[in-house]
Amino acid sequence: MTQKVFITSNNTATFVCPECGNTSVANVSKYAAIDKKVMVNCKCICSHTFRVSLEKRRQYRKSTDLPGVYYYDLGHGDVDKGIMRVVDISSNGLKIRLNVERRFNGGEKLRVEFHLDDKRRTYIEKEVIVRNVYQNLVGTSFSPTEGDDPALGFYLMS
Repeated sequence: MTQKVFITSNNTATFVCPECGNTSVANVSKYAAIDKKVMVNCKCICSHTFRVSLEKRRQYRKSTDLPGVYYYDLGHGDVDKGIMRVVDISSNGLKIRLNVERRFNGGEKLRVEFHLDDKRRTYIEKEVIVRNVYQNLVGTSFSPTEGDDPALGFYLMS
């Protein structure tokens, strides 16, 4: 199985051997500028070799499959409501899958509502900004007016 390792802001990555648990930090600056998935082979001091995927995202993304709804303000008091699923969550935003393909533009705002799959089924209601759209997948970031959400932060750590 391939490990996912995050590249830090100073272009280092921490590798953990799945066999013995030994950790090592390496400079990975030669990979940081590459715009595609980077796979590297690692060899531990215990002689175990393993494969690692270097992740350039700044924030951890948690894969999910959470049902919800989105609201899109059409103007003049008209609001479009649609069904969505939250595909992944980070502390900065969401990736959502819409039930139908929509033509949102980058920078447009949506209101999203869904429940986390934690013990309390925590209700989340957020304003998000569309960053990218591919077919029915929409990448979003949380609006700056939303602030930090402790429930979401705790969820990401669990």
